[in-house]
Amino acid sequence: MKSGAEMDVWGSRRIRVRGALAVMSAALVAAATGSCALHSKPSGPEAVVERFTQLLDKRDATNASQLTSYPSGAEATLKQMFDGLDAGKPDYQLAQYIALDADSGMFNLKADWNFGPGKDWSYDLQGSIRKLAIGWRISWDPGVVMPALDNQRTVKFSRTDPTPPPKVDDNAGEPLMTQQTINVVKVDPAKTTDLVGTTNALADAIKPVAPLITGDTLMQQLSAAQNKPVVAVSLRDDDFAVLQPRMAAIPGVVMEQQPRVIATDRRVWSPLLDALRNVWQEDRDQHAGWGVQLFEPDGHLVSQLAGQPGPPAPDVASTLDPRLQRAAEDAVVSAGTAASIVAIQPSTGAVVATAQNNYASEQGSPAFTAGYPAGGAADLFKAVAAVVKKKAPQDVSMQDTAEAATMLGIGVDYKVAGLDQITGRLPLAGKGVEQVNKGSNDPILISPFGMAIAAAAIAHGGLIPPMIEIGRPATTDAQIAALPSDAVDRLRAMLHDEAADGPEMASLRHYAGVTAFAAKGGTGGWLLLTMGDLAFAVHIDDIDSGDATARMGARLLQSLAAPDSK
Repeated sequence: MKSGAEMDVWGSRRIRVRGALAVMSAALVAAATGSCALHSKPSGPEAVVERFTQLLDKRDATNASQLTSYPSGAEATLKQMFDGLDAGKPDYQLAQYIALDADSGMFNLKADWNFGPGKDWSYDLQGSIRKLAIGWRISWDPGVVMPALDNQRTVKFSRTDPTPPPKVDDNAGEPLMTQQTINVVKVDPAKTTDLVGTTNALADAIKPVAPLITGDTLMQQLSAAQNKPVVAVSLRDDDFAVLQPRMAAIPGVVMEQQPRVIATDRRVWSPLLDALRNVWQEDRDQHAGWGVQLFEPDGHLVSQLAGQPGPPAPDVASTLDPRLQRAAEDAVVSAGTAASIVAIQPSTGAVVATAQNNYASEQGSPAFTAGYPAGGAADLFKAVAAVVKKKAPQDVSMQDTAEAATMLGIGVDYKVAGLDQITGRLPLAGKGVEQVNKGSNDPILISPFGMAIAAAAIAHGGLIPPMIEIGRPATTDAQIAALPSDAVDRLRAMLHDEAADGPEMASLRHYAGVTAFAAKGGTGGWLLLTMGDLAFAVHIDDIDSGDATARMGARLLQSLAAPDSK
């Protein structure tokens, strides 16, 4: 016989086991019931309609269509609707259900679509439901999900832009860039059996306007694109009209028309145009309207079901000076290596010209994005640091020099609307300052854009934010110390003395009011130049002589002084 203690122990165990079994049984019953509830299909007509609206809100065309009398047709229509209105978020709700008899009923739905802030569309719908052999099913009609929709028509959310489109003006308010139709010429490998013959024939056909494009370069493009279609050239209408007959006869050549914002004067070419194109697009996007449009199978617009037009976007008031731009272009093409020129108006910070030759353009937009060694140009920053730190120039540390460079805009992380750029990279850490990459051979790297900002700061007597659109100066998070007046005086004296007595500046001494400073950085050469309310930065890769940048500066001033011809 077990002791009382044993009886209590075993007795308590039995009670716990029975309790656990009871809990488990209850849980299993609940789970089974819940499972049935989760996986069972709605049975009543009102529940079927409710489920239908829930599936529409989830954009589930497949399962929603199974609740209709014509699943395949409903699924096709719903998929197209959701694809066409991909930008929108639907919200369908059952507003009212009315039972007609034991086998039929009717209902009203409320639908709301949201396509973004301020872009809402609401409408009411009616439908019917019948009890079939397989259960309650919504009588399918496209009009049950959207008014005016049928089995043939398609619906699409569209962006709308007012016409005529805005333009980009130069700094005098004259048209600089407008939206025009551009003819894009492509090579499609799938449409030719002789790819080498196609690329050679196309290169020969477009040689009058694109002499640098060869059969070999096109083959390289195709190889890089893994033999997918590539763009060979984009042509204006007048050039296209002349070349089109020859290109049309070449197998594998595909021609498309696309709207694009381009310069009205083909003599103006600059990486600044890409930035202005970005500003144009950003402005237009902000002013775009919207519409939900219904189309016939042949693409004919039936009607606009919802939406509103946007207000006309304003023209972009650029800072570019076409005459100065053409002079800069004339200067950079005189170099046999990559060369860039950036010009800024010191009184406003306006970027009035930016040019780079073909060698530079092969690298992208180095005028704005390349980091070239400062080299001897760091003497300017040392001079500022010597004044600020009250030291002899030879006693100035690299940290002092880098801090002084920021006072001239070098290394400052500016935010310029539409423009991908750096001013330089420094061995400094701080908010709004670009840091030099570890392992760099030169502790200070500068872009031509950054050097032009520095030249403008010297001419202006202090740093002024750059801008490429009038009235929208750049911003930065950097905390920049003001440039002391005695530092400005020292810098101006350095540029004045260099221009007056520097052995490499002879070509610039023909022009009145010019101050300049030339320096070598790595294998390249720098030139800072000021004249009146203009400041220039010139950079040339792999210079062939000490006066290479000064000669390019002189070429620029000579072109600027020549009578303008249009």
